[in-house]
Amino acid sequence: MKKILFFAACLFALVACDNGKSSSDMSGAGQKDSLQKVIEQKDNEINDMMGILNEVEEGFRLINEAENRVSVAKDGEGANRQQRIRENMQFIQQRMAENRELIAKLQKQVKNGSIKSEQLQKTIENLTKELEAKNNQIKDLYAQLEAKDIHIEELDRTVSTLNKNVNTLQDDNAKKANTINAQDKQINTAWYVFGTKKELKEQNILVDGKVLQGNFNKNYFTKVDIRSLKALKLYSKSAKMLTMHPSSSYKLERDAQKQYVLHITNPQLFWSTSKYLVVQVK
Repeated sequence: MKKILFFAACLFALVACDNGKSSSDMSGAGQKDSLQKVIEQKDNEINDMMGILNEVEEGFRLINEAENRVSVAKDGEGANRQQRIRENMQFIQQRMAENRELIAKLQKQVKNGSIKSEQLQKTIENLTKELEAKNNQIKDLYAQLEAKDIHIEELDRTVSTLNKNVNTLQDDNAKKANTINAQDKQINTAWYVFGTKKELKEQNILVDGKVLQGNFNKNYFTKVDIRSLKALKLYSKSAKMLTMHPSSSYKLERDAQKQYVLHITNPQLFWSTSKYLVVQVK
């Protein structure tokens, strides 16, 4: 229940932030209608996600109860003991399969929906880990049944199916994590170069007074993560920005040696107009 409440708080916080931003940018009746549609869409997405999460949590609760019934039955006696174990193990298999499908559905909604958050992805990863842990518990229960010479054919298929399902989810999560990391790296990658007018011309970076118009030498640029580049020393007493960047996002200041240093005060805004930075120095 704590996990559900925390998940809900994160979702509502996301929507609140988005709604606040939209309200400040929109005016007029038509725009209000559009805003209302956005709010309704996000509300529907939240309700769907919360519904899926509740179903998964309920599934795990029912699986725990079935496990307890199997544990009691394996230590008991009577002609119906194996039948009770068989029915409960079949029930566990069914609920595990349903939880796997629900988690996969939640993954798809996060991927295709308008609500994006690292916390949502983390919640899915935690659910997958919980499914894997439950799989290990069931395997241990299977071993206990084997130790008591309670061999049921369905148990072999149950364990095999659970292993396959968990492995599939792990592979899917790994692929999604790699994709997210690659996209994140690409989004936050930029290139910069500073040089004399002659040097920039030699690399076709500056041609007839125009910058980055021809087939310029991209290898001449330095690749950088925009989140980590806060200041760039230009080692020159003369500096001229050739690429366009919002003036409010940076400062050109001199150091103790009177040489220019480019301070990027707002990286997201600075690189929003161009992922290439060209500075002409002397």
